[in-house]
Amino acid sequence: MYDNVLVATDGSSGTTETLAHAVSIARDNDAVLHGLYVVDRRLVLAAEKDTQDDVRQSLEEEGEVALDDIGVSGEDSGLTVETRMEEGIPHKRIVDYADEQEIDLVVMGTHGRTGRDRVANLGSVTERVVESSPVPVLVVHID
Repeated sequence: MYDNVLVATDGSSGTTETLAHAVSIARDNDAVLHGLYVVDRRLVLAAEKDTQDDVRQSLEEEGEVALDDIGVSGEDSGLTVETRMEEGIPHKRIVDYADEQEIDLVVMGTHGRTGRDRVANLGSVTERVVESSPVPVLVVHID
């Protein structure tokens, strides 16, 4: 059913639980595990001109750690793993990557905010991927 499983990460602490679900599904289906980290171009451009390179570098370093974790976890589980870091608007790049790589399932985490927190974060990356993804999206609630 699933030949290519994508775990999209922002490098946050909840990635571990999200990754565990993605690895389990990929292993059960003998699928390729894809890891994607998107350097948010909007964060880079919002920074002062003289700090944009530092912001980009910090985000890239965060992404390298997150993608290394995906690679190690997938390979330790006997999976074929492909990781990629891209720059852009996260939800758009995730959906485009899913289309380009023939992804069958996207796995992402969410903090499941409610009330004021939800209003403040309306349009989260996960929510936007769920709304626009051409393939199923498994949303893992993380604390």
